[in-house]
Amino acid sequence: MDNRHKNWNGSKWIRQERRLAIYLRDGMACCWCGATLEDGTQLSLDHVIPVSKGGNNTNGNLITSCSKCNTSRGNRSVVEFANAVADYLNHDTDPKRIIIHVNNCRRRVVKIKEAKTLMARRNISTVMAEMK
Repeated sequence: MDNRHKNWNGSKWIRQERRLAIYLRDGMACCWCGATLEDGTQLSLDHVIPVSKGGNNTNGNLITSCSKCNTSRGNRSVVEFANAVADYLNHDTDPKRIIIHVNNCRRRVVKIKEAKTLMARRNISTVMAEMK
């Protein structure tokens, strides 16, 4: 087993509230193609600099990606994949705009406290306690 997968634990490599905070930071949409939950897209996290190329799990290296983009990207660079996405979308999308969007998303603040609050409001026991 390579170093990348040595400590792999499925989706448990990141806390739920941090994952949600990154999704919220990125507008609950894929930073590559723009697909959203409303489109029926399953969201995941993508490493801007792939782990296989020395990337880490910091907020600035993680962006929201749909499962399709995340799987098809592999370990291609941002530029290579932005070009592929622009070709795939096939509606005069400029790869440079995709790159700018990815970089803008990763620079925004990740608000973990807000994500925790949102998650707590969804918990029925918390809601019931607030009603008393």
